[in-house]
Formats: sequence, structure tokens, C-alpha cells
Amino acid sequence: MDTLNLSWLLIAIPLASAGVLLVLGRRVDRWGHWLGVLASAASAAGAIAMLVELLGRGAADRSVGVHLFRWIPAGDLNVDAGLLVDPLSLTFVLLITFVGTLIHIYAVAYMEHDTDRRRFFAYLNLFVAAMLVLVLADSYALLFLGWEGVGLASYLLIGFWNYRSDYAVAAKKAFVMNRVGDMGMLVAMMALFATFGSVNYETVFAAAEGTNQGVLTLVGLMLLVGACGKSAQFPLQAWLGDAMAGPTPVSALIHAATMVTAGVYLIVRSGPIFEGAPTAQLVVVIIGAITLLFGAIIGCAKDDLKKALAASTMSQIGYMILAAGLGPIGYAFAIFHLVTHGFFKAGMFLGAGSVMHGMGEEVDMRRFGGLRRYMKVTYATFAFGWLAILGVPPFSGFWSKDKIIEAAFVGEGWRPLVFGSVALLGAGITAFYMSRLFFMTFHGEKRWNDGHSSTPDTAIARTPVQHPHESPRLMTVPMIVLAVGSVALGGLLSIGGVFTSWLEPVTGVVGDHEPVLPVWLLMTLTLAVVVVGLVLAWRQYAASSVPVIALAGSVLTRAARKDLYQDEVNDGLLVQPGQYLTRSLVYGDRQVIDGAVGGLGRVMVRLGDVTRRLQTGYVRSYAATMTIGLVALVAVVLATRI
Repeated sequence: MDTLNLSWLLIAIPLASAGVLLVLGRRVDRWGHWLGVLASAASAAGAIAMLVELLGRGAADRSVGVHLFRWIPAGDLNVDAGLLVDPLSLTFVLLITFVGTLIHIYAVAYMEHDTDRRRFFAYLNLFVAAMLVLVLADSYALLFLGWEGVGLASYLLIGFWNYRSDYAVAAKKAFVMNRVGDMGMLVAMMALFATFGSVNYETVFAAAEGTNQGVLTLVGLMLLVGACGKSAQFPLQAWLGDAMAGPTPVSALIHAATMVTAGVYLIVRSGPIFEGAPTAQLVVVIIGAITLLFGAIIGCAKDDLKKALAASTMSQIGYMILAAGLGPIGYAFAIFHLVTHGFFKAGMFLGAGSVMHGMGEEVDMRRFGGLRRYMKVTYATFAFGWLAILGVPPFSGFWSKDKIIEAAFVGEGWRPLVFGSVALLGAGITAFYMSRLFFMTFHGEKRWNDGHSSTPDTAIARTPVQHPHESPRLMTVPMIVLAVGSVALGGLLSIGGVFTSWLEPVTGVVGDHEPVLPVWLLMTLTLAVVVVGLVLAWRQYAASSVPVIALAGSVLTRAARKDLYQDEVNDGLLVQPGQYLTRSLVYGDRQVIDGAVGGLGRVMVRLGDVTRRLQTGYVRSYAATMTIGLVALVAVVLATRI
């Protein structure tokens, strides 16, 4: 049997599992979490079987459409629900289901004492199913269905502990900011339908080459707006740090394997549109460059372990967006880094959850220190992820991120020097803030209270007594598997260009593009800035004492602690004007519209009062009125005849 025709099962299994867990409720509390794990694992097994089948085909036959049913028959708009299984979509499916299954297993232990664990796994399965719809869709309409499903699932998971008002607010913030991006997606789809009469990939991409550049630019920019919202890119990035309100497995799923990667997928999938719109393509590169520095600067000042990792995700996705904007030279490298990042970032998020598990849910890195002696497995697996994101050879990030830096230096004029320098600078800052995070957590003197502290620091004395310990195997085994990927995956996929060759039917041939600087020099410069960042972090956060209370710092440090004032900017540009507009509309509704309606009613009441006074109830009054009327009528008739 052709397994590709059963690709719909990849979506149906986790979706059905989510339905069972939600409908049956408390009756499945004892085993519901294992159903969620099995559903995700079944989709992963199916994805592996499809990979084997695609690998057995020639490159030209590795794109298979699977028709499901007629979905939207609406006049001139006819959309069939169908799936597209090709190297790009299957790469995402493998990442989503494999890493997602490891996160599910981890969550069994992490959420063990939560009374709503079964509901949590239902939402995880819903998240996986929605993401699979997004990447397997063969049209923008079906992609948008998965796009919205991911938004709903993220809202439910970020606000899972919604009895805390700040967590509920964080979920709403993510939901609302993503809706801003969704408007871009809707405008893009409307423009596509108006131009091509279809939103199906095959039809749109075939016709894009001969289409007016202005239309393609509009579509490309609107698709970028959608990508910025979902992938937390400038200027729609403010929700990402607050999304840490959800349980740590959610953070790993959102930041590594699912939601934030959707924007990268959208741009690479829409390559034919962006290639016909150089202006939109340039804006994509600019947005990626801004965001990779934006996130890196914020990461340098965050003391919250998970929020520092969130800033790192924002920055690394910026690298991928930058590469995707470079066109065929960068598409494959963007996806390559996305895959390796999925492993090492998921591993570090799960490592952060392990640290929190051993430290009584503490997240402030200034209250950690020296944990490597107490959490050896967590330390080792986190270290592999740290070395991978730094790009230290031979770890995975070296093979993927360095390729993006090389691609950024390809081109003519000012672009390669500007974007290449930004990518190179980002690597140095990444080395600093990720080393800062690593050293503050696992190295140096302990800054936590174990009940025997001799330090006079009252800040430590006020903290609860903590006894750090290693996490159970259900948490450490997924971390070990991800650590193996952090070490070896990049190198394995680089052998003979196997990964870029795999993606060629979708992304095109990378070809030989020489950077403006020799490759050996770029590699040397990249490693040099990484070493500089690492050494600076070691001197400040490992070789020197770290204060428990954060110092005031420079102007830039204070700004970075406040996310470079992104919330304040959004509040000033959008929230407050929106509130004023709403109040004005309410005032106009109450004073003008309601006032006019109410005034008319009052006039009629008074008219009724006047009319009512004429109704006396006396026959002589009515007779007199009739006589007066008759006399007046006769007078009028006589007057007209004279």
C-alpha cells in the first residue's frame, strides 16, 4: 500500500486523541497522558515510513498530492482539501512529531502532580495536529486553518495555569498579536484569489512568474506580516517572552518544533512569490537581520532562565528568516538551521525545566550557580545544546548557522557587507549571552539557600530552602536523545550535502555562490567572535562573583531588561490610540446616536402629552370641537368659491 495516501492519518491520530481526552474528561485521568504520547509517537512512526518511501523515489517524483474532499465550493472560489507530501513538508513533519513525542514523554513526569494533566496532553495533541495541517496543506486556505489551530492551541497552553492573572494576560497577548499577523495572511489570500482565481500552491506558483511585480510585492509583504506574527519577528515579537507563562514543555514545543517555525516555512514555501518580488525579498532579509540582533541584545540582560532562552529563539529564528529572504541560496540553509535548532533548543528548554524541577520552580539565574555538581545529566545535555547554538565545531549549530553567515556574505554592492556583518555580530553576541546563561546556572558559587548558607546576603536568606536534585528518567531520557541530535545531527546531514540535495525539488539547487570574503576567513572570523563572546561571559559570570540582586547597569542594559521597550512602543502606537478611538466611538454612540433616538422619543412623549390634554371625556367639548371644525371647513369652502 502507498503510505503517502495515508498521510491524513498523521493529522487524524493526534486530533482524535485530543477529542477523546477532552470528551471523556476525568474518566481517563489515569491513562490519558499515555494516550497523548502514543498518538504523537504513531504520527512520528508514520512520518518515518513516508520518509523511507520518498527516499526510494527519484528526486522528480518526491512531490505527491493527496486529495481529501471538496472543501469550499463558493462561486468562483473552489478549494479542495488536499495534502502535499514533499521533502519540505515531510522535513517539518518529522521534526514536529519526533521532537514533539520526546516533549510528550518529558511532560508525563513534569506534569505528574497537576490535576489537569490529561487536559494538558489533549492540548498538546491539538497543537501537533494543527501544526501538521499547516505544513502538509496544499493550499493557503488549508494552511490558514492549521495556522489558526496553532494559534488557538498556543493560547490554551500558554494560559494553561490561567488561575494566575499574569499567565492569562500572557495567553491573551500572544493570541491578539498573532491575530495582527493573521490579517496579513488574509489580505495576501484575497490578493492571490483576485489575481489568480485560486489559493492553491500549484496554480499560484505556476502563474507567479509572469505576474505583475507590484501584486507579488503586496502578497509577499502581507505574507511576511503573517510570518512576523507567528514567528515573533520584529515588530510583532513582544508576545514571545510572555509565552514562558505556560508549562516548560509548552515552551519547548512552541520555541523549538512548532509554532515559531511556521513563519520560516511560509516564506520558504512561498519562494516563487518572493523571487518575483525583489523588494519584498529584501524586506524579509532586513526583518531577519533586525530581529536576530534585537533578540540577542535582550538575551544579554535577562535573568529569567526561560525568558533568556525565549530571546535566543527570537534571534535564531531571525537567522532563518534572513536566510529565507536570500532566495535559493538560503532556503535550504534556513531549513537546515531550523532542524538543528529544533533539537538543541528543545533540549535546552527541557534542561531549563529540569533545573526548575530541582530548584522548586525558581527561574532567576542569579539564584542558581554551581548546579553542575547536583544535576550532572541536566548539565551535560544542556552543555551540548549550548555548544551547538554557539556554533562550536563539530556540534550541529556549526554546520547550519555558519552556512547562513556564509550565504549572507554572498551578493553584490552593500548588501553582503551589511547583512553578513550583522550575522557575524549576532554570532558573537549569541556566544556571550548563551554562555552567560550557562555559567550563571551551572558554574560559579551557589547563590541559593540550602539551609546551611553562611553568606550574610539577606536576599538568599529570604528564599525558600532548596535541595537541587536530578530529574527522573522520563525527563532525562528525552534530554539525552535531544543532546545526541545537538552533537551529531548537523554533521550527519552535511555529509555530501545530503540535506540540501534532499530539499532541492522544492527549494532549488543551492549552487556555487562565492561569498565576498573567502570561506576559510569567514569560518575563522566566526569562531573568533564566538570565542571572544564566550571568554567575556566566563570572566564576568564564572570567574567573578555574580550578585544575587541585579545591578542597575547601563542604559542599554536597562532597556534590554525591558525588552527594548517593545511593550511601551506597542502601547504608545497601538493600545492607547485604540483605547481613545474606542472611547470616542462609545461617546459618539451614546451622545449622538443614542441621543438622537432618545430625543425623538422624548419629543413624541411630549406630543402625546399635548394631545392627551385634548381628550377631556366631556361630550360637550367634543361637540364644540366638531362645530368649530365644521365652521372652519365651511369658511374655507366659501372662501375658495369667491
